[in-house]
Amino acid sequence: MKTASIGMTMAILAATSAAHASECIDAKSAKAGFILERPGIHSEFRPAAGGMVAVANKYQSQSPQSQYLFGGLIEVFRDSSTGQLAMIPFSDLRKVFPLKARAKSKIVFARLAPNKPPKGTETLEINVKGKETFSLGDCKYSVLAVKQTIRSEAGETRDEFTALYAPDLQAVVARRYDEGTSAESVVGYELIKPLPN
Repeated sequence: MKTASIGMTMAILAATSAAHASECIDAKSAKAGFILERPGIHSEFRPAAGGMVAVANKYQSQSPQSQYLFGGLIEVFRDSSTGQLAMIPFSDLRKVFPLKARAKSKIVFARLAPNKPPKGTETLEINVKGKETFSLGDCKYSVLAVKQTIRSEAGETRDEFTALYAPDLQAVVARRYDEGTSAESVVGYELIKPLPN
């Protein structure tokens, strides 16, 4: 009888664990925060005041990093053991959202780091190219393909990629690099789960 109850308890725990692992986060439950993972990185997303999303990244091979992203898309602050970085926009980021297909925006900003005065301004160009579907484990999300290009004051391209942005999560779930070339690659999360209580 004791053995049967232990076996039953183990079966219930296994079923509960499987149900918890396959739980998909929607727009409502995302407000309580969630975790995105792929091999080598564990990221905890928490909504913050003023339209910000706080992200705590834990890496397998480097020190932890904290970020604040406006709308979960536009990085405005980063902190790690290697230093701090702030991106100060000269326009209202709230006008960029909600994102719509084929929308384009330009944001001029200054990049600030301790003891490093900015060398001119930079421009973030946002081009919403369309909608796609992206899978995180058993969960599927409607995402917007958002091309982001950062240019120097002289117009030189400093960074360029396509962010796959899930509006329901207010999070970039993957980045696509060298799009349309033979070197095209996608770096994305593979699993989503709720934050532990």
